[in-house]
Amino acid sequence: MSTTTFPDLNHVAQHLRQELQDKKFVLLFGYNGVSKTRISTAFKDLGKQANDDGENEQRDTLYFNAFTEDLFTWDNDLEEDRQRVLKLNTVSSFFAGLKEMEMDNRIRPLLSRYADFDFRIDTDKWEVSFSREVTVGGRTETIENIKVSRGEENIFVWCFFLAIVELALDGAEAYEWVKFVYIDDPISSLDEHNAIAVANHLTQRLSESDRPIGIVISSHHTLFFNVVCNEIRRKRDASKYLLKKSSNGSFILEESTATPFLHHLASIVELDTAQRTGDLFTHHFNMLRRTMEQTASFFGLKKWNDCIQPDEDDPDKTLYKRVVDLMSHGDYSLYEPREMMEENKNHFRRVFRQFISNYPFNPELFQEQPAATTGSAS
Repeated sequence: MSTTTFPDLNHVAQHLRQELQDKKFVLLFGYNGVSKTRISTAFKDLGKQANDDGENEQRDTLYFNAFTEDLFTWDNDLEEDRQRVLKLNTVSSFFAGLKEMEMDNRIRPLLSRYADFDFRIDTDKWEVSFSREVTVGGRTETIENIKVSRGEENIFVWCFFLAIVELALDGAEAYEWVKFVYIDDPISSLDEHNAIAVANHLTQRLSESDRPIGIVISSHHTLFFNVVCNEIRRKRDASKYLLKKSSNGSFILEESTATPFLHHLASIVELDTAQRTGDLFTHHFNMLRRTMEQTASFFGLKKWNDCIQPDEDDPDKTLYKRVVDLMSHGDYSLYEPREMMEENKNHFRRVFRQFISNYPFNPELFQEQPAATTGSAS
């Protein structure tokens, strides 16, 4: 397994572009807080060329990330509370083929896989209205101008994007400029069933195309990522990486040949290294909780915190779940790692060491632990 360190985001993005000279897919796994979205933006920006007036004349990347979702904004008709519509950003090239390509008919069969509502795109007003059929007193009625949930909105935006990807893969004139497709965390609000369905549908469609478009898929969602890996495991033109961010601001790509990518074990090894060296940051609590959730699922435990098994005489035994809960849901920056306070580092070490000692992980994964000193878990 090889690792490469990059000084900044642009160098990571340049490396991914170089990889796609020989590969069709680059798969990138990274936990929240390691700058996946910023890398996707850097990748996209490297393909832009501006004229003397600073206007973009050329681009090469069709991308999906948090900024893509921001191209859609709600007008909730606060005065009348009747005409609720989703507004489209008319400036973005994302909607280049909206009028000519009959996007309604392209999106609808994709959306029907995941949702039970319908929609209509007004290409004059650049807005989308939603409706849903309901049964009342044995009769079916259509409720117009509904406001869909956040999860339903996300899946609609995703299907909109996927319809555009299909146009690009089919060589539509409006999207001939697409040389790369970069997809970052498309399933932030989906349940596990839809996460599997999206991963399967996406990779099948991308794999079928013969058009020379390079594809990057990045995610922090282990299930989604493993399904993607499994779907393209027979492809020799795919690279898989674990993305890490070091305390000095550099970035690490750790290559993996395993299928599926064993993030569970990779996470445990990384957490072990961090707790031994003291290089512990707030996002490590997110990683620890996710690892415990996976372990609990594997062993059939009811709750993730069943993996926390402190000694009976531990005076802090009721505190550990609360600490992990709070620290894994805190309002921490996604862009800059924040080092833990020493007290939280000690809590983290105690929970982690209890965890790995209570479950049959291969001890060869871990280096020998130093003896704990009085009053400290280090």
